[in-house]
Amino acid sequence: MNTASEAVRSFACFGSGAAVYVGGTARDGRPASLSARIAQRRLLAVHARLSRFRPESELSRLNADPRTTVPASALLRRFAQAVVEAGRLSGGLVDATLLDAIEAAGYASSREGEVGLAATAIAASRGPRRAARPGPGAWRLIEVDDEAKTISRPPGLRLDSGGIAKGLAADLVGALLEGHPTYAVDCAGDMRVGGTSDAAREIGIDDPFGRGVVARFEVSAGGVATSGITRHSWSAPDGGRAHHLLDPSTGLPAYTGVVQVTALAPTALEAEALAKTALLRGPDDVDEMLLHGGAVVLDDRSFRVVPARPREPEAVAH
Repeated sequence: MNTASEAVRSFACFGSGAAVYVGGTARDGRPASLSARIAQRRLLAVHARLSRFRPESELSRLNADPRTTVPASALLRRFAQAVVEAGRLSGGLVDATLLDAIEAAGYASSREGEVGLAATAIAASRGPRRAARPGPGAWRLIEVDDEAKTISRPPGLRLDSGGIAKGLAADLVGALLEGHPTYAVDCAGDMRVGGTSDAAREIGIDDPFGRGVVARFEVSAGGVATSGITRHSWSAPDGGRAHHLLDPSTGLPAYTGVVQVTALAPTALEAEALAKTALLRGPDDVDEMLLHGGAVVLDDRSFRVVPARPREPEAVAH
């Protein structure tokens, strides 16, 4: 599709970059330029309210609250629900309750503006490959009561927003733009695409080893998310390499043989969960997790596109 006529807003958000693309006048008469500005404000507000690096954020206040049951806004409740959904969808591998472990691994403060380690350095220092396994599953202890407008969890259980917040934000803002002919919301690699025209948008996937675009997808509606072990990576005090994707069973950075996964799905939140799950489960299970299609890059620098799994025919009632 031709994106030249779209209103575009690019800005710093979610510790990286975000962008909004809106094309055409909405069904309610709203111009694309106005919707793009509204979408930008909404994304910045979600980031401010769900950032674990801001002591005043709603998420930080929840994490610090000594009560078992805490009053919470609709956004924070939806995020808590998304944490549980991601845990269930991933079989416990995408666990947003590992904040203590990720801080211990070296990610206690924002790394905005910092450049991650090269993929070659990560691959060379990975140690033995090992598929990640579920941990205790503290995400199961989270309960959301929309009628009472509360979140319940054991005091001291802290949540890490991370990729779940990015996928959720892309979906929430995408819903605001559905009346426009075209739109795309990019939250630091988690995207939601759609619009009334059903026009396909080409999305290129960059190679973590620096070889340019390794895959291209035509997406007219749905979510796309890329998860990898290079963007948020750093040198550990012991001289090793660390990154932000943890094995829940050990609380340590996971090295499965997969460096990066891109997943397609009906929503950005589901795509985020599928991409992380595929990476954590390792090369043998990538195809199983990428049921809507995607791409994978391994630590031997090989890459491949995974086609969407054929849909099962719907049963016909007689």
